[in-house]
Amino acid sequence: MKILVINGPNLNFLGIREKKIYGNNSYDDLKKYLLELGKKYNTEIEVFQSNHEGAIIDKLQEAYFEKVDGIVLNAGAYTHYSYAIRDAIASLNIRTIEVHLSDITKREEFRKISVIHDVCEKTFFGKHFESYKEAIEYLLADK
Repeated sequence: MKILVINGPNLNFLGIREKKIYGNNSYDDLKKYLLELGKKYNTEIEVFQSNHEGAIIDKLQEAYFEKVDGIVLNAGAYTHYSYAIRDAIASLNIRTIEVHLSDITKREEFRKISVIHDVCEKTFFGKHFESYKEAIEYLLADK
């Protein structure tokens, strides 16, 4: 199975930004964690991050042509307003799981809104890196 993990804006600043919310681990720590999960589950995991909406859409569309089996997407702030990313997900016919490090239900009002929620199969949030693990395990359990 091939899983693509896409991380959106500001996730490259993990360990630097708002540590009370996002913790002390860096983005490199997250990448290492995800690649170790791939080894543990004997699954190919590719990790991608961009601060640019168009690059995320390009990567989503590339996943279609590369026949990726599943996508784990932390769209960052784009979760709350990017209908372009929403439409890209809807066009793929690839199982896509929405992920958030923090508990978005206990944060600012705008963070409680997800425009991608209805085109994603499931959402995991509030458990930092474990949210990604749960998403990957969910995809693998249903292969």
